Amino acid sequence: MTPSLKPRTGGQLIVDQLLAQGVERITCVPGESYLAVLDALHDASIDVLVCRNEGGAAMMADAYGKMTGRPGICFVTRGPGATNASPGLHIASQDSTPLILFVGQVERGMREREAFQELNYKAVFGSIAKWVVEIEEAARIPELVARAFRVALQGRPGPVVVALPEDVLTDMAEVADAPYVEPAEPYPSPAAMAQFADMLRAAERPLVILGGTRWTQEARDQLAGFAARCALPIATSFRRADRFPSDHPCYVGDVGIGPNPKLAARVKEADLLVLLGARMSEMPSSAYTLIDIPNPRQKLVQVHSGAEELGRVYQPALAIEATPGAFASALEALPSPPRGKWEEATREAHAQFLGWTETPATLPGDFQYGEVVKALREQLPADTIICNGAGNYATWLHRYYRFRTGGIQLAPTSGSMGYGIPAGVMAKRQFPERTVIAFAGDGCYLMNGQEFATAVQYGIPVIMVVVDNGMYGTIRMHQEREYPGRVSASRLVNPDFAAYARAFGGHGETVVKTEDFLPAFERAQASGLPAILHCKLDPEAITPARTLTAIREEAQARG
Repeated sequence: MTPSLKPRTGGQLIVDQLLAQGVERITCVPGESYLAVLDALHDASIDVLVCRNEGGAAMMADAYGKMTGRPGICFVTRGPGATNASPGLHIASQDSTPLILFVGQVERGMREREAFQELNYKAVFGSIAKWVVEIEEAARIPELVARAFRVALQGRPGPVVVALPEDVLTDMAEVADAPYVEPAEPYPSPAAMAQFADMLRAAERPLVILGGTRWTQEARDQLAGFAARCALPIATSFRRADRFPSDHPCYVGDVGIGPNPKLAARVKEADLLVLLGARMSEMPSSAYTLIDIPNPRQKLVQVHSGAEELGRVYQPALAIEATPGAFASALEALPSPPRGKWEEATREAHAQFLGWTETPATLPGDFQYGEVVKALREQLPADTIICNGAGNYATWLHRYYRFRTGGIQLAPTSGSMGYGIPAGVMAKRQFPERTVIAFAGDGCYLMNGQEFATAVQYGIPVIMVVVDNGMYGTIRMHQEREYPGRVSASRLVNPDFAAYARAFGGHGETVVKTEDFLPAFERAQASGLPAILHCKLDPEAITPARTLTAIREEAQARG
């Protein structure tokens, strides 16, 4: 006998669907267009983080999706609230992160009049989101929210936008909740794995590059075990360094921006190249120069959970539609190939990784950023979560920090500035027992620095390290390389970031010397408050190995 259903408002139905999907935490900036949802949240067992800008709220939701594998949930109001959230959507799209953005909409009877803050969401977000839907009837809320979760999670994960007309949220409906959504798990066929095994046995110079999403710790462990059995060299893609333990003897480094030239050469010279979850887009492929398009010189095996990604850019010799977890599980059943052919090369490549990342170059200034990153990697627990946005300051992290376990790197492959601060706030909220450090350049910090107020409001003691060189450093570097001596639109005049932290009620200190950093960091930890360490970096120290003057002089010499 079917139990009788209780009439509920559309707003209550939305919240009940989130509960049915196991949602524990959401972000938002409130708006009058979804008041009925806010009212339903009043009595719900969901942690609501109210943010100071919709961009920060969406980036926090993206960070949640990265850490948990379940969709991050963000609510914003219509019009400017929705467009403010678009950077977070773009990050989720390029980073393959499951995210659902719920946006307010004008009443159904007012559409197509350019009513107050009205937007056509399918037109605005259609090229960014995996799916955009506007719910027309309250009774369809369970159906469409469940579908939103499935679209966000399955295949190549990504963002979904759900528009909520204001009057739909106040309408009443009698309808059952949708069941919990578990994404489909594409699995490699026995024939594909047999072919892969044959290709691996025949290889002389194999190399595996890991990337993408839908990773689990079990998948990392299984892959690490298989690599150890056959001495298989493993690299990671841009800002995916936590996909494989850096202290594993088979790890050979990451193919990010400015990779180790010896590793880049190994990619080009491999006779068997396996992309496991990785897409090898512009940044990890060094502007599409490591792999020929469309026919790679390497024998290419591409493994990806999204069928549409297989052969999208590079035509593989073997395409396998599978998640990293399913492929890693299938590897365990394969016989170990002979390791002697490449064991010495793997040992050499691991040693080259250690050498490339061991000793930071000495650069101008009293604050040696590379030494600070090295000191942190030696002192911090292995499960420390490291967050960053975009900018040259991040290159020191990617080169000198070593990610020893999974799920600890929160960084946008899309190259979006302003990401690290909101990501750090969410990471510390999700894992309060763990150390979380959010790195930002001075320009990067001021993109979403107001979310420090969110950290203070909720008592989230994330530590933010602001690396201040008084400029948009990446742009200045490119200017000196392309237009030497002609500095334009890249200078910055910055506040006292330590005073900024104290003004909000947090802990703030200024660091000008290398030896002062760790004591300041320990005081920040001991404070129990959200903290900013304002680190003054010499403008000449523009990359881990180059100065601005050297880049300018080389460009001038070229004429």
